[in-house]
Formats: sequence, C-alpha cells, structure tokens
Amino acid sequence: MNTVWTITRRELSSFFDSLVAVIMIVLFLGFTGFFTWISGADIFMTGQASLRSFFGIAYWTLFFFIPALTMKLLAEEKKTGTLEMLLTKPVSDRQVILGKYLAAVILVAIALAFTLPYVITISKIGNLDTGGTFCGYLALLLISAAYAGIGIFSSSLTNNQIVAFLTALFIGLFFHILFGIIASGMKGMAGQIINSLSMSVHFESLARGVIDTKDLIYFGSIIFLTLFLTEVSLSKRNEYR
Repeated sequence: MNTVWTITRRELSSFFDSLVAVIMIVLFLGFTGFFTWISGADIFMTGQASLRSFFGIAYWTLFFFIPALTMKLLAEEKKTGTLEMLLTKPVSDRQVILGKYLAAVILVAIALAFTLPYVITISKIGNLDTGGTFCGYLALLLISAAYAGIGIFSSSLTNNQIVAFLTALFIGLFFHILFGIIASGMKGMAGQIINSLSMSVHFESLARGVIDTKDLIYFGSIIFLTLFLTEVSLSKRNEYR
C-alpha cells in the first residue's frame, strides 16, 4: 500500500506542477458556479434551497473533464518511455494503475470539496435537504470514480493522449446517454437490462437522497472491471517487451 500511495503522491504533484490541477479546478468551479448561481436555471430562479442545478451541471462537466484528466496517465508515460522505466522497478502493474487512478479520483474529490461553500450558502438561504445533498455529492464522486476507471483504461490502450481522450469519451457516451436512449426504444426484460446500464439512472437515484445497494454495486462493478481491463492491457503489452 505504501508503494501505491507513493505513486499517488507523485501523480498528484505532477498534476499541480503542470497546472493541470489548478486549471481543472478553476474551470470546474467556473462552469458549475455559473449555472448554479447566475444562469436562468439558478437557485434564485427556482426559488428552492436545493443543489439540484449544481448536481445536474456537475454531472455533465465531469463527463468531459475526467477524460481530459486521465488521458495522460499511461499514454504519456508510454510515449516518453517512463512507463518502461517505472515497470522495471519493484512495483507491479496493479500498483502503478491503482496509484495513478487514486490520484485522479483524489483530484476530483478536491475539486468537489471547493464547492462546499455552495452548501453553506444555500443552507443559510433556506431549509437545505442535508441527506439529499450528501447523496448528491456521493453520486458525483462515484460517477467520477467510474469515469476515471474508463479513462485510465483508455489511456492504457494507446500512447497518444488525444486518442485516449476520444476513446474515453466514446466509451463513456454509452453509459452517459446511449444506453438510456436505446432502452427507451425497447420493451420487456431487454429494455430493463439496457436501462440499468445507464449512468444517469443510478446517478439520479442517488441524487434523490436514496442510497440503494444496486447503485453502489453498479458503480463498484464499473470501477473493478475497468481497472481489471487496464491491468490486462498492460500485461499483454508487457508480453511483447
């Protein structure tokens, strides 16, 4: 675990040294802040002490930001050859993957933590649903963890960051929108199964303030599967070294 944490700290330092972390946090706060407080759908227009508008825009903002954040995690190191050097040290593929993955998730968690003043401000304005707000943040953290898994898997497939970014967006698009659209045109058990794969279904369930085991299993399954596939991708590549 110490090795994983060392890699995580290294990646976090890399994010902040290259200003990637600062740019992401500023843009994230800018987008979410605008639509939460200023746009026509802001809380003053709705007249409710609720963060629903924030959760809605954050859901879309993170969908684009996380692939941009994760695209370099493995692709850049493969391109520069530093991944080869790292894997010659006494660390396993799994430790490298977990360390880099955790760095991305922690950075998103930091960005979300900077929005806590929204909670404090709105709670002063009216009677804020504390349970719903907690579940909303939990939902954002879980979808971020899921998309970070998709992102690092995409980054393991190529040494080109742009290709990794587009691949992560393409895969994520199915979970974000397409499964829901496909399910709406289907009936019966098949439609229900496809619909259950939609990220929005589980996000909205949590954002309503209900912590359901099936939602936690859904996100946990995506995280496990994407990290497993990332490890398989690296191990296959290492066979030809």
